Amino acid sequence: MVSWGLGVLLIRLLLNLINQGCCAENLQQAFRVEPDNVTVHEGKTALLRCEVDNLSGIVQWVKDGLLLGPNQDIPRFPRYSMVRDPSQGKFNLQITRSQLEDDAMYECQVGPSEKSRGIISRSVLLSVLIPPKRPLIREYQANSTVTWVAGMEYTVHCQVEDARPAAEITFRSGDKEVTGVSSSIQPGSNDKLFSTEAMLRITPQSSDNRQRLTCAASNPVALIPVVVSFTMNILFPPQPPVIRGYDGPTVKAKDKVELTCISLSGNPLATLQWLKNDEVISTNWETDNAGQLSRSSLSLSITAEDNMATISCQALNQVLPLPLQASITLHVVFLPDQVKIIGSSSTEENKEVSLSCSTSASNPPVLLRWWLGWKELNATEVTVSEAAHGGMITVSNITYTARREDNGLSLICEAFNEAILYAKSATVTLRVQYPPQKIWIDVPPPETCFRAGTVVKLTCFASGGHPLPRLEWYKVPESHQAKIPEEVVKPGQESLKDPDKESKVVRDRTTPGSSGNIVSKELLLTTTASDNMAAYYCKAFGSSRTPALTAETRLHVQFPPLSAKITVTAKEVRPGQSVTLHCKSGSSNPPANLTWLKDGKRLKATNPEQKKAEFGGFSTSGKVTLVVSSADHGMRVECHAYSSVLSEGVNTFYQLTVLFPPEFSSEQPLVVQAVEHGAVQLPLLVSASPPDITYRWSFLGEVLLTEGSPRYHLRDGGSLEIWNLTRADAGKYKIYCENPEGHNETALLLDVQYSPSIRSIGDPTYVDLGGTAEIECQADANPTPANMFQWRWLNDLEQSLEELGIELQSDGLIGRLRVQEAKRAHAGLYECQADNGISPAARSSARLIVRYPPEIIKSPGLRKVAASGDGRSQAALQCRAQGVPTVHFSWAKNGVSLDLQSPRYTAAAEHEGSLHTGTLTIANVSAVLDYATFTCTASNELGTDTLDIQLLSTSRPDPPSGLKVVGVAHNWLALEWSPGFDGGLQQSFRVRYHWPAAPSFRYVDVFPPQSSAFTLMGLRPNTVYNVSVNARNALGESDFADGGAGLSVTTTGSEEETIDREPKTPSLPEPVSPLLPLPLVGLLSTLGVLLIVSNLSFLGCLLCRRQVRTPKVDGTQEEVKGKVRFGNNYAVSKWLKLGTRTAQLEEHSSEGSSPKTTSTGTEATARGWSQPGHHTDSEMDASVTGQHEYEEVRLPWQYEEMKPLYERWYPQEEPWIYEYAGDYQRRRRSVDGYAEVTQVYDPVADFLPLDGELPFEQRGELV
Repeated sequence: MVSWGLGVLLIRLLLNLINQGCCAENLQQAFRVEPDNVTVHEGKTALLRCEVDNLSGIVQWVKDGLLLGPNQDIPRFPRYSMVRDPSQGKFNLQITRSQLEDDAMYECQVGPSEKSRGIISRSVLLSVLIPPKRPLIREYQANSTVTWVAGMEYTVHCQVEDARPAAEITFRSGDKEVTGVSSSIQPGSNDKLFSTEAMLRITPQSSDNRQRLTCAASNPVALIPVVVSFTMNILFPPQPPVIRGYDGPTVKAKDKVELTCISLSGNPLATLQWLKNDEVISTNWETDNAGQLSRSSLSLSITAEDNMATISCQALNQVLPLPLQASITLHVVFLPDQVKIIGSSSTEENKEVSLSCSTSASNPPVLLRWWLGWKELNATEVTVSEAAHGGMITVSNITYTARREDNGLSLICEAFNEAILYAKSATVTLRVQYPPQKIWIDVPPPETCFRAGTVVKLTCFASGGHPLPRLEWYKVPESHQAKIPEEVVKPGQESLKDPDKESKVVRDRTTPGSSGNIVSKELLLTTTASDNMAAYYCKAFGSSRTPALTAETRLHVQFPPLSAKITVTAKEVRPGQSVTLHCKSGSSNPPANLTWLKDGKRLKATNPEQKKAEFGGFSTSGKVTLVVSSADHGMRVECHAYSSVLSEGVNTFYQLTVLFPPEFSSEQPLVVQAVEHGAVQLPLLVSASPPDITYRWSFLGEVLLTEGSPRYHLRDGGSLEIWNLTRADAGKYKIYCENPEGHNETALLLDVQYSPSIRSIGDPTYVDLGGTAEIECQADANPTPANMFQWRWLNDLEQSLEELGIELQSDGLIGRLRVQEAKRAHAGLYECQADNGISPAARSSARLIVRYPPEIIKSPGLRKVAASGDGRSQAALQCRAQGVPTVHFSWAKNGVSLDLQSPRYTAAAEHEGSLHTGTLTIANVSAVLDYATFTCTASNELGTDTLDIQLLSTSRPDPPSGLKVVGVAHNWLALEWSPGFDGGLQQSFRVRYHWPAAPSFRYVDVFPPQSSAFTLMGLRPNTVYNVSVNARNALGESDFADGGAGLSVTTTGSEEETIDREPKTPSLPEPVSPLLPLPLVGLLSTLGVLLIVSNLSFLGCLLCRRQVRTPKVDGTQEEVKGKVRFGNNYAVSKWLKLGTRTAQLEEHSSEGSSPKTTSTGTEATARGWSQPGHHTDSEMDASVTGQHEYEEVRLPWQYEEMKPLYERWYPQEEPWIYEYAGDYQRRRRSVDGYAEVTQVYDPVADFLPLDGELPFEQRGELV
């Protein structure tokens, strides 16, 4: 029952659902929620809602008529997305980061379907509000400081662009809002945007100083207004200044007054200055920004001149048109600086003396009174007058009759002021004059005679009088005594008459003296001629109105002649003319005698006579006549006046002036030497009278113009100076001299010396071998000393020319180098140096080329060349020859000349100095066609030489030869050998040695592998060793050198007996890189296949017999854990020095000539290998016991120009191989040091390459 009821219920529910579905299918689409207008701020997210009931169509939004599509992510509108929930009918449009371009009309559209028509919502507006941007003040820069003047009106415009809605603009000054703002709104950059501009008219006041004027813009979008502002700097005047520090009414002179001037406020703060009586006296002030004031201090030291002075302080800033000022007036009390008495205080007795006393200015005035000794005198007159700076001057006059007893009393003028307790005085001494009483003199007796120069003392005395009388000595010469009475006044007697007006005061060497009322004056007189019969007077002077007292005396003096003078009849004479000279002596007492001298010889005088002269003496005169020549010009004729009584005299001379034309000195040089590029002066020794000479130099017939010339300069005396000398200036220079009396000329030879230069040299110079060569070096130089030429051989080896047998010759400007029996060693570059002692020396070089016929280098390694005969390889046959001139090569095969037109043969030649290389390249070498003997013929115009070269297949190397010992010690010996043909492959060497106690031979691999010299280390002293060496390459090893016999060498017994203390590292020649064989092209021929198969089979058999063992010192062997696929991979040491090309030529010398090796044996030449220092594991040891089964063709030099057969191996980049480097590592020594060599007993090659490790072209072929 229950189950039936439940089934009925389920059926009813199912029917109900079906019924509802049918109804739903028939319902019309309708908007449940339509979008509304939305306002959004820029950058925010906007959401337009759209909800649909009974959705059956496609919903999409429309923007300004543009369908946006039904997708959730709307194409081309990355910020638009439809936030939808189809199950609930929600299709809202969401716009993120709203922008102005989103401001538009939007509709929600539902497309029609089969069940319902399409519907469209109402159009709604999405409004995007834009906040205002930062305002812009047009007149001023934001955050700047703007200077305004208080009280003036200014206009400020503030503009805000592109806001929506339009921005409102306000102004604020500090925290206060400013009124009086007018605004206007204009369209913005978009028709939906608005720009607002506001204008402010502002009159700033001082209170606005340092305030910020802010323009703020806001609209409903902006939560915080955007602002822009600037700082107002308001200029306004300061307050009037105030002076502090003067409390007056008066101030005393010499006091100090400190004044301070302060001016408050003002922008900028005031600048202050002090003035005194309208003159600026100080411009220093300081500002106090915190207190907003300016301050200036003035320190005054008060003087009398400051009385009634006006002190002012002025304050000024850039706002004030005129400064503000404060002033004070100083009232100074000052005393007179001085009291002085004017007038003479000296007078004759019973005469009146008048004096005046005055003071300097003072405030207040002072009183004056007079004192004579202790007695007060009454003033005759007193006056008070005004002075500068408000001061007063007091003057008092007095007249007094002086008496003899007043003499010496003090006359005092006293200035005083009882009110200010001041007193000051001035004092003079009263002098009363009266005349002297008596005069007398103390002198020698009158009859005494004095010799001129004698010192005589005359003393004068006087007594009485005030002041004491002044004594003076006077002298009257004898020539003026006609006016004086002839009678002589006795000493001490008063003169009845005064001396003549011609008398002179004598003050020199006078000494005054006094004692009580007696005065004296002593005259020390050194007698002269003028003192003879002269009168000396002494006068005593008293007061000016009394006559002087006088006493006198006379002296008798003997004196020699004071002067002598020569006069001539004619001042200018010419050679051959006569001239008469007159001589007259000055006054002398007694008379003098005359003597004439010329050039130390006495002349005969005529007509001597004597006459009275001055000072009471006599004058003597005489004459002499001469006939002159040019040699007398400038000579002196002397006249001597001599007093035999006094044994003294005087002399004079007359210099003869003889007029003559220019004459050259006998010392005039005729040759002058100078150095090129320097300067020279051509001296001129010429004399003439008159000395004004005209000089004219000439060279090569042309007159040299010295004025303005850059090179020729005429010096004082007529010498010619030449600058920047060249060798062209050498030659004869003529000088023409002329004066008013005539002319003369001479010549000088200028020898210009210069450094050498090589004008020519025989370059090149050819000589045949054994001939005679001469290199001539011609130079240009001056001078040319005998040893001017030096020769030097410019070669790497230092060798003197004497050792070469070269003869040097020199003949003037030509130097010769002579070579007799020329040898090849003489060839080279010779330098000729010319040095004459003037730098720089000249150098030039010339080549001496010794010509000789070709000589081909015929070492054994050059007679064979190996190449693969597979028809794809190439072979290069090289033939090297030395010869001069150029050597030409020709080739033949089996005696038949080669057709070089064949494409398989290419011949080339290289020439490097005297070394010539001919190369024959054979392409596609065939064993059948090309394994043959090729003949290289080298020829030049002097001869020919030939070399046979065998081309054959690659093979094991030939044995070395020439094994020798080059050094031995107690524990080592040094070996050297010549490598044989390497079989066309890179070869290495192994040294075998044995001593009697050894069970078998020991072997040591040579390091570096291709070296042809080796030092065997770790030997026993005083032991006989048998030593040999063989060669190995990839195809096998050779027999031991010299038929395997070996060398027997005995080591020394101790270290002291060591022949060569240190084993020398062999020097290696520079390796010559071999040519890279041509790559295989095409398929191998059937013969090649057979050769490959046979060789692989042969090598496989050998590999089966190979055992890899590690050598041990005790002679046993130890198996190696792994197979080593390397040869002797020794790294070439860093010390290896590759030789030069010369070393190669020495190693491969021609047949018949001995190799150029060192006889001492201390150095060995090692043969080079390709790419020294780096090897790869393709470099291996091999042991091949079978003989070569085909003909060995002699092969030369091919592999010396092949590229390396092995890749480079850098030992520092790979681990060492134990079997080969263990001994070096165990001793912690690098290969560079040549560590002691490990002794190995294995007589067989230890390592043989696998079949695949040997390149095809190295395996050989079967013919």
